[in-house]
Formats: sequence, C-alpha cells, structure tokens
Amino acid sequence: MGNALRFLSGQSSKPSTAPESNALGPHGVSAATVGVSALARDLFLFEITSQVPDGLSQHVVSSKTAQANWYRKLLEAWKEAKPPPRAPEEVARLVIETLKGHQQADVEGLLAFYGLPLPHTLVQFSTGVPTSLPQGVLYELQTLPVDGKAVADGDTITVYVSTADPRESSSVPTEVQLAAVKRLKARAEKNYTEANALQKKITDSGYRVINIQGNEEVLARKYRIRLMGIDAPESAMPYGKEAKEELTNFVQGKCLRIFVYTVDRYGRYVGDVYCNGMFVQELMLKKGLAWHYTAYDQRPELKRWEMEARSKRIGLWASSNPEKPWEWRRDHREGWQSHSTG
Repeated sequence: MGNALRFLSGQSSKPSTAPESNALGPHGVSAATVGVSALARDLFLFEITSQVPDGLSQHVVSSKTAQANWYRKLLEAWKEAKPPPRAPEEVARLVIETLKGHQQADVEGLLAFYGLPLPHTLVQFSTGVPTSLPQGVLYELQTLPVDGKAVADGDTITVYVSTADPRESSSVPTEVQLAAVKRLKARAEKNYTEANALQKKITDSGYRVINIQGNEEVLARKYRIRLMGIDAPESAMPYGKEAKEELTNFVQGKCLRIFVYTVDRYGRYVGDVYCNGMFVQELMLKKGLAWHYTAYDQRPELKRWEMEARSKRIGLWASSNPEKPWEWRRDHREGWQSHSTG
C-alpha cells in the first residue's frame, strides 16, 4: 500500500459517508477536501476487505460487482500516480480518467458521493509552461516542494529554492554557508541549543535548512512570490478563505516553476507560477477566485479567463457586485499594510 494513500486514509476503520455538497468538514475544510481523505480511506479498506462502502449504491446505477471493479482500478491508478493526488481536482481527474469507459451516471455519482468536483466544474487548462523565457522575464525559479502553510492568501506564496541551484550557489553569503556547516556539526554532537541558534541566524538571513524526503537536509533561499496579473480577495473578504484554500490544495507538496518579472515594493517576487505544467493564474481566474489585475497586467488571456468565470457566475462572481480587493485595501490601508509588510 502506498504511503500517501495510507497517510490520507487516516486512522478510521469506518467506510465513508457522502459529504454534503459545498459543506464544511472538520476544522473548517471543504467537503471536497474531506472527500479526498474519505476516498483514500475507502481504497485502503478495499485493499484489505474487498468491500465497497455502504451507501454508494444510492448514488450510482451499477451493481456492487461493478463498484468493486471501479475500486480495484482506482486503487491501482492511485498507487501508480506520480506524485499521488492530494487536491480535490487532482483526485476528481484521476477518477474521471480511470473510469472514462464507464457510464456517466456512475462516474458522477461516485464523485458526488465523496463531494469531489464534477466533470463540468473542472478547469480546462489552455496554457502550458513556456518553452523559452517570455518577454520581460528576468529569470526562472525552480522550487522545493511547497509547504501548504506557506500560502498566505489566494495570490501570495512563500517558496524555497535549493542553494545547489546554479543560479543560487554563487550568491549564498559566506556567513550563511559557515552557519549551515556549524549547525550540521552541532546537531551531530547533539548540541541542539547551538544548532537552533545557528538555524535562527540562517533564517534571519533569508535562508532555511529544510528536511526533504529521506531526511535529507537542504540549504535553501526564501522567496515570497506574488502571482502576476491577478488579485485575489484578502483573507478577511468574502471568498478570501476559499481562494487561499484553492491555491493551497493546488500547490502544496509540489515543486513549482516561477518566471519572475520584477520585485514589488513589499519585496515580493512577482511572476507567473506553474504547477505540474499548469498555469496557476489561469486556475484562480477560471475558478472565480481572483480578479484580472489590469492596473499591472494587460494580457488579454487573463481578461478572457475572468470573463469566462463571470459569465458562469462561478466563485465570487455569484455576487452581482463583489468588492474589489484593491478597493478593500484602500479602505483598510493601515491594518493591511502592517500585515503585508510584516
């Protein structure tokens, strides 16, 4: 059994029940997020018991025998997925692709049973990663896997780039390099007080020693990224939490490719972000969780993707006149600026 599937399945031994559509689950996460764990748990149990969850037959039209066949296929597909799916959209795509030869009513019923996105709600990406640096791009960053806690809101992410990267290796301050070596020695000697002090020195310099898979430690540089061309609702605004959650689900645990155009007045690196070959700004606009930020970016495709979400009344466009984040910041300027520059 794959470690990711075992981790997502949790400790419960009970099959899932269908989450209510668009409801909030434990700890305020969406039903779809709960559904990812529920499906993982049911696949974990299916491998042990060969039993499909009770209640599924109320949502689909095929027999228990057919349902067992689906779970067998899904179990194998999940194990083979590299990286394994974690976000609701990723899991929905895996289900749709794995069961593409089956009845539409069964596929949609299975997705609904777990509160996962239905086929017509999935974003169809039209933009892939550029094969060369676009005009105006200063350089490209390739990040280490993103920590979900590093997503500040729907348009800002903190990422880390390994100093082994050729672009980074020549610019690491000598004091940071020495601190990293001394920290490693202090940890080997179990002098954790000294090691923690050295870690703080490294962190205060804009770097961090990060544990990655296999307990390998990597010295990495910190970058605060602002997604170019979009403006998502602030956390305190309507759809602010949904925007942050969507972005978190999409990028956490993934390595990103970022094309940096500039650095803004808050020290954030402004750029286009790609995750598994998909353009993150396109996702946020088509999901109706961000505005096209026309004051800073005139690209017509961004406008088109916003208008597409508007016409479907998706996300924040369900409201006839949603408040614009730049207007919200103007009205809350003092508190917002202290938060943004902190």
